[in-house]
Amino acid sequence: MIRKQTPRKRRSQKTRARIREARVERLSVYRTPRHIYAQIFDASGERVVTSASTVEPEVRKSLKNGGNVDAAKLVGARIAEKAKAAGVERVAFDRAGFKYHGRIKALADAAREKGLQF
Repeated sequence: MIRKQTPRKRRSQKTRARIREARVERLSVYRTPRHIYAQIFDASGERVVTSASTVEPEVRKSLKNGGNVDAAKLVGARIAEKAKAAGVERVAFDRAGFKYHGRIKALADAAREKGLQF
């Protein structure tokens, strides 16, 4: 029996292997129906530099629903601001096997608009 997550996990492993070879910081995105999460890992992949999500109290105050495109845009802008404060300007985008549309695309576009390069 093939579960829905199995092909997504396979795709994510290929992407992460390429990013690991490049030795750059990685912006990893994970989404659920109710929330979206973003983390930036250092070049070794062992330490989280910064993170942002719709479960943070500051973000929840300004959102009615954490599982829509508006929430993804807010998280993308927030992760870019936190990354710049931590001294990270350039990252590799890891969409964790999710298709690049909807909330994933909105988060990426918002992060680019705030100055994060990938």
